Amino acid sequence: MGDRTDLPQATGMVAERGKTIDPPLLPTRPFLILASASPRRLALLEQIGIEPDSIDPADIDEAAKAQERPRDLALRLAKEKAEAVAARHENTFLLSADTVVAVGRRALGKAETEDAARAYLTLLSGRRHQVHTGVNLITPTGKQITRVVSTAVIFKALDKFEINAYIASGEWHGKAGGYAIQGRAAALIRQIQGSYSNVVGLPLFEVSNMLQGNGFPIWADRD
Repeated sequence: MGDRTDLPQATGMVAERGKTIDPPLLPTRPFLILASASPRRLALLEQIGIEPDSIDPADIDEAAKAQERPRDLALRLAKEKAEAVAARHENTFLLSADTVVAVGRRALGKAETEDAARAYLTLLSGRRHQVHTGVNLITPTGKQITRVVSTAVIFKALDKFEINAYIASGEWHGKAGGYAIQGRAAALIRQIQGSYSNVVGLPLFEVSNMLQGNGFPIWADRD
């Protein structure tokens, strides 16, 4: 392709009568806050070229309400996280998310002990379960957009050796449902139906569409 000789150079150039033409100003990207402390969500955003300007996690009660469906729980928590953090920021994009692992109407929390992780893995063994991620985006104008993305995950039938070996890895700690699909648990999962990144913690296709559709640039401007 030929050079763009019709534009000023990156540095000031001399024009007629000795005047200097300043370089054109480049458009600035809007400010983005990630309302999550999850290193997995940050890594997923960086995977598609999005680097939040600030990370400001919300501190809310994440307990499910009586008779609350797992899908509804994921959406409510994502919304509450965003609203809690939005009070501290103005004129920015703010993104929050919450992921819930569920067997039927039962939501599985984050495994904090070996006993909890073993119970979860025993329950998930040889069966299908759902991973729901609620995503909430607040734009600089205060517009709020929400989505829930669900992925079906099918574990192989696990024997005691496999469960004990995975427990010994320590990878389960702090993970919803007691496993990490992006780690060694991948060897235990027979099939998924839907978004892989959703199981990790953030559905990238839906998030990128939410951002781009509301004025946050995902790709560099085309000529």
